[in-house]
Amino acid sequence: MSKQWEVVIGLETHAQLSTVSKIFSGAPTQFGAEPNTQACPVDLALPGSLPVMNRGAVERAIRLGLAIGATISPRSIFARKNYFYPDLPKGYQISQFEIPVVQGGSVTIQVPANEKTGTAAYEKTVNLTRAHLEEDAGKSLHEDFAGMTGIDLNRAGTPLLEIVTEPEMRSAAEAVAYAKSLHTLVQWLGICDGNMQEGSFRCDANVSVRPVGQAEFGTRAEIKNLNSFRFLEEAIQYEVRRQIELIEDGGTVVQETRLYDPDKRETRSMRSKEDAHDYRYFPDPDLMPLVIDEAWIARVRSELPELPEAMQTRFVEQYGLTPYDAAGLTSSKDMSAYFESVVGVVGPTHAKLAANWLMGEVSSQLNRDSLDIAGSPVSPAQLGLVIQRVADGTISNKIAKDIFQAIWEEKATDDTAADRIIEAKGLKQISDTGELEAIIDEVMAANQKSVDEYRSGKEKAFNALIGQAMKATKGKANPQQVNELLKKKLSS
Repeated sequence: MSKQWEVVIGLETHAQLSTVSKIFSGAPTQFGAEPNTQACPVDLALPGSLPVMNRGAVERAIRLGLAIGATISPRSIFARKNYFYPDLPKGYQISQFEIPVVQGGSVTIQVPANEKTGTAAYEKTVNLTRAHLEEDAGKSLHEDFAGMTGIDLNRAGTPLLEIVTEPEMRSAAEAVAYAKSLHTLVQWLGICDGNMQEGSFRCDANVSVRPVGQAEFGTRAEIKNLNSFRFLEEAIQYEVRRQIELIEDGGTVVQETRLYDPDKRETRSMRSKEDAHDYRYFPDPDLMPLVIDEAWIARVRSELPELPEAMQTRFVEQYGLTPYDAAGLTSSKDMSAYFESVVGVVGPTHAKLAANWLMGEVSSQLNRDSLDIAGSPVSPAQLGLVIQRVADGTISNKIAKDIFQAIWEEKATDDTAADRIIEAKGLKQISDTGELEAIIDEVMAANQKSVDEYRSGKEKAFNALIGQAMKATKGKANPQQVNELLKKKLSS
């Protein structure tokens, strides 16, 4: 991107709340049901049907508000957002406009380093404008009927929390880091399952560019319904390039709504972008103002779990982890619980070793098998024992990886699987000094050329001798002892 331009990004995220029933009716919210089997008279907008507020949806909004340090409005109102679309049976959507349930707040993000641009990792706080409750619309099915459009109203009335940021992000990387942090938080709080494939968590990105140093914002385009972090990043990157090229070629950016085509990796115009006055918002006469008292807020606050940001700080201070490792281990509630269970086995002094295993070998295996930590066939107790055996010198790190793999593939159920495999396969590390010296003498005698090269100043020859010693012991020699003994013999 040209250094003459500054990117301005704001995100609107729709988090589907994990209630059993819809926001204004008792109809179920289960995903994947047969079309139009989960819509009641309220969802269908039948005459005489009236909405009734779902208390569980409100409580989930309060939970998020408290977690992000926002203000919970003691009194908020619902409004009708008027527009026509075939899958919106009422002709309006019940939302919040003037007074949302959650006002303000912030999310702290960790933006990773970028080797291509040479940007170091950094932390940033993204401020939020608001989070408001609203109902989802139905779904139009354009591809299932030749020449016609089908309407599925199962989704109509599903509770959403729309979370809106200030336009403070300055790159696609920041937008993705924010979306990932928010995604972790809503799952952590138990207010949304975060399933992006099913549309439970989707983002709209408002993107504009302006000359560096200019105070006024440029004309923005809104990219709708981005349901993966990769699509979010690609869509923003493309849109930034499109707007800059358009302006530099003498054109003008038009305020509009755009869609992202992941196959072509480009955005395309969908419709002109509406302003708030186009929707003719007015208070919904069928719904009383939403009143939230201090007692309700206090109860929800008392039930909040330890939050990811606080846990990251604790992991750094209590266990001596790096901020990077702490962030990775709090990427989900299940991962943090698994880590602390492993630490419970190995003790706090080996917490860093436990973190290395989870961020390395365990995460790699989970990715290979397309699993999350909750689906790991290796339990915290089993992994903890593997790490203990490395720490106490029973096995080398290399052998430990083989044992971990064996437990994984075997899907062992016994907590002492590591000890069982060590005994059965004779994998105990050789730490006897006399035995190791004899092996090293044999290796030096068989590799006189490497010995001479090392003594003449070629350091690489030392690694070759170490490799031969480990090979002779089938990886069971204590690497540190081999290193020390070999150096001693080569210098004598």
